[in-house]
Amino acid sequence: MPATNQFSAPMYEYISGSVAELAPTYAVIDAGGVGYYLNISLTTYAGIEHAERARLYVHYVVREDAQLLYGFSTKTERELFRLLLSVSGVGGNTARMILSAFSPRELQSVIASENAVLLKNVKGLGLKTAQKIIVELSGKMATLAPGDVEARPASDRAIYEEATAALVMLGFPKSAAEKAVTAVLKETPDAAVEDTVRLALKRL
Repeated sequence: MPATNQFSAPMYEYISGSVAELAPTYAVIDAGGVGYYLNISLTTYAGIEHAERARLYVHYVVREDAQLLYGFSTKTERELFRLLLSVSGVGGNTARMILSAFSPRELQSVIASENAVLLKNVKGLGLKTAQKIIVELSGKMATLAPGDVEARPASDRAIYEEATAALVMLGFPKSAAEKAVTAVLKETPDAAVEDTVRLALKRL
């Protein structure tokens, strides 16, 4: 029988479209009239909970009994998921549980501080596996973008900063402005500054 293949060549980079269905464990994204069922974490659920459209970065898993799509609201979360899968004894469901218990920023902090006691509290994860995750991944955290913020090209970063500044000047709190702009640029990464501000205003 064919072996499990969790690291085959990517079939999808991301799927972008309208949110047809959403639950804490899955999302159905309608892209071009096709509904894609993606397994998601609570972190991603929180990120797209109120969105009509979303872009989810995809990890494709082929098993002997199923083909699965996992979706993530940020590339950082997807990379953490893939790193977790590289640890012996950690499968897709366990990795998703870990990313539901901790945000990417929190998980990076837990691993960096070698807090196996906190990590083992995740359902289905014992102390030995938690220690193994920390040992195997502690040296790989530096390659990830910090926290939940995706690394963006300089031009995109400029749009983010200008749009955020414009919203702050309009009287919105900086934290709320940043959240709205981030959400807009995830869904419409090619939007100009004025379009980003206009779309962000609808979220505030």
